[in-house]
Amino acid sequence: MTTDEATKSEGEVQAAALAERGEDITPSKDRGVLKVYVHYKGKLANGKKFDSSRDRNEPFIFSLGKGQVIKAWDIGVATMKKGEICYLLCKPEYAYGSAGSEDLFEDGGIIRRIKRKGEGYSNPNEGATVEIHLEGFCGGRRFDCKDVKFVVGEGEDHDIPIGIDKALEKMQRGEHCILYLSPRYGFGEAGKPKYGIQGNTELVYEVILKSFEKAKESWEMDTKEKLEQAAVVKEKGTMYFKEGKYLQAVIQYGKIVSWLEMEYGLSEKESKASESFLLAAFLNLAMRGEARLLMNEFELAKCDFQKVLEVNPQNKAAKSQISVCQKKTKEHNERDRRIYANMFTKFAERDA
Repeated sequence: MTTDEATKSEGEVQAAALAERGEDITPSKDRGVLKVYVHYKGKLANGKKFDSSRDRNEPFIFSLGKGQVIKAWDIGVATMKKGEICYLLCKPEYAYGSAGSEDLFEDGGIIRRIKRKGEGYSNPNEGATVEIHLEGFCGGRRFDCKDVKFVVGEGEDHDIPIGIDKALEKMQRGEHCILYLSPRYGFGEAGKPKYGIQGNTELVYEVILKSFEKAKESWEMDTKEKLEQAAVVKEKGTMYFKEGKYLQAVIQYGKIVSWLEMEYGLSEKESKASESFLLAAFLNLAMRGEARLLMNEFELAKCDFQKVLEVNPQNKAAKSQISVCQKKTKEHNERDRRIYANMFTKFAERDA
């Protein structure tokens, strides 16, 4: 299973099959497993395009007849020949059923397809202890399969990408789903050499949420407990930050903010401790952005300040620095244009 499957319950798929063989690719028992390479464009019934392998400039690969793709693909592609282009009009029962698929954060980063709905209305929260079964796939290859118990937000400690942590907060007990993760929510630029996964690779996970125990909400904790837990997650966040796992670090620092930012009636000692934890949370996120800004890495700096806003949307300093980054980027581009314009003028004068 790979991430490049069509991602809606009903749609129209244009697939140009580029099979390994030129003859009819209908599978048979004596041929064994047949791997096919296709390019496709997925559209909804209203004509809106929702996915395209051409946009990524790489074919989608899967093993035919193994249930790695929607039913319509296993049936339709099996009738095709190399180089053929066809249209597959898929009813829901031949695609993803009535549940369809869902873009969890409306950024295309995590697409969820529910295979079996969960029970109840409760979801794990950040810090919840969960027990799950998962299988990870990359380019049709299964690279991970395990039952694991961990704390939401700390999946990386078990070689689980951040996208799984994020998706679990949307799941119910007993839910069985397929998750399509963009590189940002997968293993990022670093990849995962342990699993033979290169950087900037899309992943697919099949996940079953077997059980979970929610973490205490802020209002369920007294000040002493909040400060004790803040010390723990600060260390965890610092560890992630040093390892370059910034999304994971954001989760930990975000806990500090949610626990302490609106805490009132503290003693002098508690107030100093609270301010120290909050300052550490904000500075660790903003510090790298400031360094990149000084090095004229404006786009990278802007990304860092945006991460600060993920923790604290009301952070005025981060908003201000994002504006500075945008202004500096514009000035830098205009300066480059002037420099190159003068350079070309001098070349022309010299040639004349």
